[in-house]
Amino acid sequence: MTATEPAAPARTDTPGLHVSDEFDGLMKRLDGISQVLEDNAEEGEELGRLTEEAARALWDTGAFRVGIPRELGGYEFSPRQVIETIARISYADASAGWTFMALQMVTGTTAAYLGQAAVRDLYPDVASGRHALIAGQGTKLGKAVRVDGGYRITGHWHFASGIAHATHVHTAALCEETGQALVFTLPKEQTELIDNWDVLGLRATGSIDYTCDERFVPDSHVYEIATMDARLGGAIYRMGLANMAGVCHTGWALGVGRRLLDELKALAAKKTGTPNATVDTQQFYAEYAEAESRLRSARAWAMEIWADNEAALDSGRLLDTEQETLTRLMLNNTTWSVDAVGRSVHRWAATAAVRRGPLQRFVRDLHTGTQHVTSGPVVLQNCGKWLSGLAPRCHWVFLDLQEQE
Repeated sequence: MTATEPAAPARTDTPGLHVSDEFDGLMKRLDGISQVLEDNAEEGEELGRLTEEAARALWDTGAFRVGIPRELGGYEFSPRQVIETIARISYADASAGWTFMALQMVTGTTAAYLGQAAVRDLYPDVASGRHALIAGQGTKLGKAVRVDGGYRITGHWHFASGIAHATHVHTAALCEETGQALVFTLPKEQTELIDNWDVLGLRATGSIDYTCDERFVPDSHVYEIATMDARLGGAIYRMGLANMAGVCHTGWALGVGRRLLDELKALAAKKTGTPNATVDTQQFYAEYAEAESRLRSARAWAMEIWADNEAALDSGRLLDTEQETLTRLMLNNTTWSVDAVGRSVHRWAATAAVRRGPLQRFVRDLHTGTQHVTSGPVVLQNCGKWLSGLAPRCHWVFLDLQEQE
């Protein structure tokens, strides 16, 4: 619930995990637009955002409904369904996958964590395609001041992936009066967008900065950043934002890793039999097998972790500290296993990875995506601290491992 909105009646149900029967149909529709995403990838890099054709193709599949609660007309995919969806899009274009994962996650969780007043404003008719598309950033906190009926927020935020295609912004700020970290949702036009996305990879995500100064946001459009209290939707929303982000980044890494290995396989088919072809060496055979093993092992552990998590959520339980720790460790393993695959692909592709094209773009996109905070060194350190038994009284709060009170 929000920090100041009157409490809604307590939910007497404990909705289980929803596994959507829309999954197979959406996968077919995504396969149908994969060539559109690929064909628009280079132009997207030049624009610094997805092209209108690519963005429209994604919208028309209904993919942005995967994170929205089914009560509102969304698909409410399970975690493993979300992973597969993001992997499928990322395989076609890593920037499209990254943009999609950010927009669908924020759009879906906002629907789950806000109350009915916000839902009427932002999600009037999801089944007919009338709903907000929300982008923004939740890891760097701006400043929030309590005022009558809501807050006034001020700040400068980074990495608003997909904001070019959004209608609204989700952004985090600290209320100094209460010490609460809160998430605010407001129309995009109430922010100032800063065109500063000049980067090595993920160039078509348009992950620019944005600011706002003393903008009013009503209580109805505010919730606590670490909440696991879903006011709409089933069990998936009881994981909280940090774990929802982990689902997304797992899918993205697996899709990108698969595409890179498939690109190398296609390149090897062209090179084999030519004079002094490096792909016709025992070392290449061994290193390709090793890369394949890394990717498949990472995927297998990811699916094992999420199968266990889904069972817990379906039974009405929250993830315990061990499950949260292993989930974050799994994402770290997935990210850096795929990074190792990418480095192997880069090495064996040789000059083919230097020239403009899908191989070069996916290598750049991968090395940019690994820098996300969810796979950073502090997360790994905290996982080791808890698993080694040296933090027995700690639990996860958003992105941090904290001592229990």
